[in-house]
Amino acid sequence: MKTFVKEHVNNTPIVDNVFSIVSKAKEAIAKVGPENVVDATIGALYGEDGQLVAFESVYRPYDAIADRKKAAYAQSFVGNEDYRKAVYDWVVQDTNLELAHSVIATPGGSGAVSTTISMLLDQGETLIIPEIAWGSYKLMATMNNIETVCYSLFDGDGFNLANFKETCKNVMKMQGKVLVIINDPCHNPTGYSLTNEEWDAVMEIANELSQEGPFMILNDIAYIDFAYDFKASRNYMHAFNQMADNVMVVVAFSCSKTLTAYGLRCGAAMILAKHQEQVRQVEIVMEKAARAIWSNIPNAAMQNFVYVTGDGRLDYDLEKDSYVSILKERSDIFIEEADACGLAYYPYREGFFVTLRYEDPALQTKMHEACMDANIFTVKVNKGIRVALCSISVEKVKGLAHKMKEINDTL
Repeated sequence: MKTFVKEHVNNTPIVDNVFSIVSKAKEAIAKVGPENVVDATIGALYGEDGQLVAFESVYRPYDAIADRKKAAYAQSFVGNEDYRKAVYDWVVQDTNLELAHSVIATPGGSGAVSTTISMLLDQGETLIIPEIAWGSYKLMATMNNIETVCYSLFDGDGFNLANFKETCKNVMKMQGKVLVIINDPCHNPTGYSLTNEEWDAVMEIANELSQEGPFMILNDIAYIDFAYDFKASRNYMHAFNQMADNVMVVVAFSCSKTLTAYGLRCGAAMILAKHQEQVRQVEIVMEKAARAIWSNIPNAAMQNFVYVTGDGRLDYDLEKDSYVSILKERSDIFIEEADACGLAYYPYREGFFVTLRYEDPALQTKMHEACMDANIFTVKVNKGIRVALCSISVEKVKGLAHKMKEINDTL
């Protein structure tokens, strides 16, 4: 007998590990007080006062937007023209990309990632993702009846280029095309950023394999604007200029992180290729997907981004940079203490998170639960435990690595 939902869909109930642990952290705070709890769960920026950060340089201009502007539809399904241009200019900065391009407005970076997956792969095909990654990549694929396969993220302290190539080669041989996600810079959840040389090598692999079929890279840059050296954060994009005729890069951009605007749901997919007809082909299906799924992106959110990254940029840069400095202070303390006490973590360079290395699932679970017993709340990820340094104050970071190492040593 038929059911109410379509036949070929994954109907296993969703389990969001992050928000379930957040609930436990809140219960602990209510019981023993916030000063006695380390809540390192949510991937959003919190200030030293323990409150969610909402940049004044973003929200005061937003408040000044006329009500009718906020109420109005966007100019088109692909987004307002000035927003699309502002996103491109902001994302590439001064990298001088010599590529055809287009920008599609999406509901957050998530919309850019999801649409790219669903529009570039057919049901039954395979998406390549990092073995340590944001869990929604796999969920997005599953809901579109797309398979996933993982590449090993690290080889020692660097990006595992050999396994990346092997995995992509196998998928290319199997289905005649590749779509692979690289979450960089400021990888979620490890905080790793590829070097420019590693990106050059990635493009060499893409060019080589593209002789057998289309090779597409989905570059998720959600955290790029919290890189510790903003001016250098886009340098890796020079590698894109090396792409061959049968290579494409789709960059998923998130206003959520850049503007501390997690609830406004504004982002973009930036399509890059050698030839305009290739870009146009993808643009058409993404525009139709936008019309079919969400219609259009909040008009005021797009207008505000144009202002903040234009006339309001000085105020924004000053405010954002102050929080990047705080984030770096937190990570410096944690990494220094972890190194001193021997707490194992995956290679970290910058960003919101650091991930402790636990390749044994049983030991990982024991550590995670033991930390909660000690009122230290973190998130389990594949082969590790994610510590969201973005959400805990400098004072709470101090001594945290030592406490976690002491807990680990009792297991």
